[in-house]
Amino acid sequence: MRGVPHARSLRRVPVQRRSAERLTRILDVCADLLDEVGYDALSTRAVAQRAGVPIGSVYRFFGNKRAMVDALAQRNLERYTERVGERLRRAAGPESATPAPGEEPGAASGVPGPPPAADWRTAMDAVLDEYLAMKRTAPGFSLVDFGNQIPVGARHAEPNHRVADRLTELLSGHLGREPDEDLRRVFLVAVETADTLVQLAFRVDPQGDGKIVEETRALLRAYLGRVLD
Repeated sequence: MRGVPHARSLRRVPVQRRSAERLTRILDVCADLLDEVGYDALSTRAVAQRAGVPIGSVYRFFGNKRAMVDALAQRNLERYTERVGERLRRAAGPESATPAPGEEPGAASGVPGPPPAADWRTAMDAVLDEYLAMKRTAPGFSLVDFGNQIPVGARHAEPNHRVADRLTELLSGHLGREPDEDLRRVFLVAVETADTLVQLAFRVDPQGDGKIVEETRALLRAYLGRVLD
């Protein structure tokens, strides 16, 4: 059931395809309405009406609009993680495919497996570029992000900790590093830094000021190079 947010934000987790599809439709409409009317004017009734579902279907999953938007933020994080992971798999090439049981990496194709520590710069570019792409194109994302702006305009630290946890889990193997507290702290510092500067870039330019984005990339490279090289 791709696109179903983490259970922590739901009253009830869908177990059937039809229910999961209804939840996805509700969140899609929620994202569209956020772009159209903003958080303050958003209502569960408007979402139900646009989605073509009974209002009870919305309340089956969410107690209020805050919970619904939080679920959208959770879904954003799930989709972001998927996008970064897919980009890294493409960058690694066919030799990164999972080997058969008992088979060494690359054995099936005769190509050596990936090195123990892949280039962290490739990973950093994927993390930053996919975040920028979602900021520019994903409905509702510019308002709620991964949840650190709910209610809109507020700033909370917890979502960035969740992002750092996900990146530690996702990238530790790619980098050949243990997913320990030291690596998590490195990613948390990078996430907090990138979050602040990307928000600045999008305040200056609705599509993200290119010069500020490149300054952000350079700053991250300098910090991560000192820690990861």
